[in-house]
Formats: sequence, C-alpha cells, structure tokens
Amino acid sequence: MTLLKTLTHRHTTKAYDKTRKIPVDIFAQLLEALRYSPSSVNSQPWHFFVADNDEGKARIAKATSGPFAFNLSRVTDASHVIALCARTSLPAEYLQTITDQEQIDGRYADDATKESITKGRNTFVGLHEQEGDLTAWTQKQTYIALGFLLLSAGFLGVDATPMEGFDAAVLDKELGLKEKGLTPAVLVSLGYHSDADFNAKLPKSRLSEKSLFTHL
Repeated sequence: MTLLKTLTHRHTTKAYDKTRKIPVDIFAQLLEALRYSPSSVNSQPWHFFVADNDEGKARIAKATSGPFAFNLSRVTDASHVIALCARTSLPAEYLQTITDQEQIDGRYADDATKESITKGRNTFVGLHEQEGDLTAWTQKQTYIALGFLLLSAGFLGVDATPMEGFDAAVLDKELGLKEKGLTPAVLVSLGYHSDADFNAKLPKSRLSEKSLFTHL
C-alpha cells in the first residue's frame, strides 16, 4: 500500500467487529511503532497501557461512562485498546535509564559524546521544569507517538479510533496513574470496522492544499 493510499484510506472508526482480532504479529508491529516513535532529546516521556482482552478493556471502559458513553462500544468491541499516558516528571533516575540504554545501543562514540548528549537532555528537561510546562510538553511528545501509531495501523490495514472523550479522573484511579507519575493523554482503539461503521463509507474531506500551505 502506498503512503497516499494509506492516508486516504484510513479513517476514525465508529463501530468495530467484535469477532475479529488483530493477529499477534501485526499487533507486535504496532507496539514497535510506539516504541520507535521520536521524541525531543529522546526523552521518551510516556508509558502505554495495553488492553488485549475483555478484562483489560473493561477496566478502560470505566472511563467511558456518563457524557462519554458514546465511546463505550468503541472500547469494548475493539480488538485492542491502548491508553497513551504522559509522564508528569522526568527525574534524574529516569533520564539515567535513557542514557544507559543509549550506551547499550552504541550511540556514544566516546565518553565525551555521552557527556555532551546527556548534559543537553538534562538541560532541556530542566528548562521545561523551570517554565512549569513539563507535563504539557510531555503530552505533546506523546501525541507524536499517537501519530506514528495511527499511520502504522493504516499501513497495516488495521482500523483505529483516537479518543479524548473519556473521564481522565476515572482512568487515573483505575490504573493508579498519579502514583506512577503519569497522566492520561489519549485512548486508541484498534481492530477492524463492522458494517455499522458509517464513517468507513464516507469520502475523505480535507481543506484544499491552497488554503493549508504557504510556499515561501
């Protein structure tokens, strides 16, 4: 599938076929899309909660009650659901795990390079801490991962639904997010649409190229 065909084919799924599951090898690739998503200074300021069974989906579905009930079936009927969460802090020990992993993966030519990259990352994180916008920044980074997940799902023929329509406080309590230093950013359901998915039948609609792009 070409990139353009992927972009024009994918859509926000409104109804899922609950009888269809994403093959294990396909879903493994989607997790890798999340893991390999880029982030500023390679901070990787996120954590992903994966529900691949009815019990796990039911836990996430608790956050789709009341005014968010319209998303309930999109959680319970999907093959998989992922809660993308952003870190509320990036303490020294967490940043050190990134440095250690980069060392293992051979990203440092020498100690001077390691020191320079580590110092730059720590400095950049410190600037956001000083500005008091660290959580907003980590959520922006998490949305980069969301984009990679949606594009990858479309490329692999998997339908997806990104959802901000959920009760963050309920999900926080259910998953113990605050105690883990996390805050929920967005939910994504994944699977295969059913015949009830009206959005799959509608033509794609976007603003024109002329209205979106200014060539300098």
